[in-house]
Amino acid sequence: MKFIDLHTHSSASDGTDSPAQLVAKAHAAGLAAVAITDHDTLSGLDEGQQAGRDLGIEVVRGCEISTGTELGELHILGLWLPQNPQPLLDRLCWLREKRAERNMGIVQKLQDLGYDISMEEVLAAARGESVGRPHIAEVLLRKGFAKDVRQVFREFLGSRGKAYLPKTVLEPEESVSLLASAGATVCLAHPLLWRAPAGWLDTMVARLKDYGLSAIEAYHSEHSEADIRTCLALAKRFDLGVSGGSDYHGSNKPTIRLGQGYGGLRVSQSVYEGLKQRRMSAGLDI
Repeated sequence: MKFIDLHTHSSASDGTDSPAQLVAKAHAAGLAAVAITDHDTLSGLDEGQQAGRDLGIEVVRGCEISTGTELGELHILGLWLPQNPQPLLDRLCWLREKRAERNMGIVQKLQDLGYDISMEEVLAAARGESVGRPHIAEVLLRKGFAKDVRQVFREFLGSRGKAYLPKTVLEPEESVSLLASAGATVCLAHPLLWRAPAGWLDTMVARLKDYGLSAIEAYHSEHSEADIRTCLALAKRFDLGVSGGSDYHGSNKPTIRLGQGYGGLRVSQSVYEGLKQRRMSAGLDI
């Protein structure tokens, strides 16, 4: 049986592998398909697809968008994106501009606290156009201001950290609509990473389905077996597709491996074929 991974991050955002390196690792791991789903950017997709063609592994064009709800962030994946979805590209560009403003604000707060860090160092740490807190953390670690990433986020960059600033995000409905209008399979990412009140997730899924939500990420590194069963039941209730992926970030999350998560994750190729069948039935390209 072959396996897939439809949720990964490259150096185009906050991963450490270039898109080509990521695809090469997926091929070496024996995966049948891999999706590159960087935060707020499509800039690594062409490189990744070319590597896939060279190696003979299917590469799905994707991205991940963070959205805001009354309970916190909800993440949306778009899979099978076309080459130049201009309305989506324009909105992602705006989000990256807001990221840049936030990054400058965080760096300023760190400087005000007496830490020797500059935006030039942060930009140098970033390897792609989507720059964020992991790149700030990399500089802080390199300079010895913390012993590990957990400490960086606990003391400085997390929601209770001394230099934290909130992120500008889109509404879930806008993100889903943007991705659906581009012809993507729109997937609710890791919906059980945090716990919502009873009935809240069902209400949200019902609402987002009206805007084009078409799949649920049931299989994820952080999902327990019970979580997977809950997501599968949710997908069945709302007649949605099922997806899965590791949320691989390279050495930024060294305990998560491509296609395996923490070691127990296996997303079968049948999940991939099921999503493709749904796209074909809807008249969408694959």
